[in-house]
Amino acid sequence: MKPIDRRSFLKNSLLGAAAVSVAAQPVARSAPATASSGSPGIIDTNVNLFDWPFRKLKYRDTKALVAKLKKHRIIEAWAGSFEALLLKDMNGVNTRLAAECREHGPGFLVPFGSVNLAWPDWEEDVRRCHEVHKMPGLRIYPGYQPFDLDHPAMESLVKMTAERGLILQVVFGMEDPRVHHPIINVGPVTFAPLLNAVVSTQNAKVELVHFAAPIRGEDLAQLMTKTNAVLDISRVEGNGGIGRMIGSITGLPSARVPVERIVFGSHAPYFPVETAILKLIESPLDAQQLHAIMQGNARRLLPRA
Repeated sequence: MKPIDRRSFLKNSLLGAAAVSVAAQPVARSAPATASSGSPGIIDTNVNLFDWPFRKLKYRDTKALVAKLKKHRIIEAWAGSFEALLLKDMNGVNTRLAAECREHGPGFLVPFGSVNLAWPDWEEDVRRCHEVHKMPGLRIYPGYQPFDLDHPAMESLVKMTAERGLILQVVFGMEDPRVHHPIINVGPVTFAPLLNAVVSTQNAKVELVHFAAPIRGEDLAQLMTKTNAVLDISRVEGNGGIGRMIGSITGLPSARVPVERIVFGSHAPYFPVETAILKLIESPLDAQQLHAIMQGNARRLLPRA
């Protein structure tokens, strides 16, 4: 596949280029889901609704965010709530999230509720998310929510979500620590306890969200070889970053993450969705690899009903 440089990317349509790239080679698998125009669609596994607590974001309005995502041929968006970062009433957070997705994105926005292991009765929040709101997964924010992954209940949460067939999204940060509000003290997230919990629960479906893969190469390698966990691309940085992760760039170091463990995540609206699409186009990916990251790997985690 001929690579597309940054100048051409900015000059032309983002997804026009993506569609050309995917169409350049036949995909030896079932046909991908498509946007209304017939070009390949994308499942975005990392968006957030409502207000970011520390500043106003351009697409904080859900209706505007949905329109923006669909403009770039996102066909499904897994949505968490910014409210889950700091609020104590998790039931209220999850109820509002479910209602917002039904009102502004039925069939498009997929709500991922949240639980906070630092608060009592978090098991009941898991039950409500699954049984009442019919959510397919949960999203936790260690650091912002006042617990780390070495919390005594972490293994129980992994097992509980696995037993219910839920996806557990673990968010490794929301923004660069250098721009944190000075009153907020978000410490580093301890990775090893999550690795141990997932390894001991073979059917766990876990996604690392906004994960800085290059800085945890050894632990990440164990996660990739001993579990079925996936990670999103929202925090991948540098030209050809995805290519470096999967080892498709000759002569450059790689985290050696199998392509089947990578899913699309934009971190919108905090990040522009275009930045995640650019990462796909700038990396040396063939048609099958593009299809897997754009939607195939996410669909394996969350099949269509």
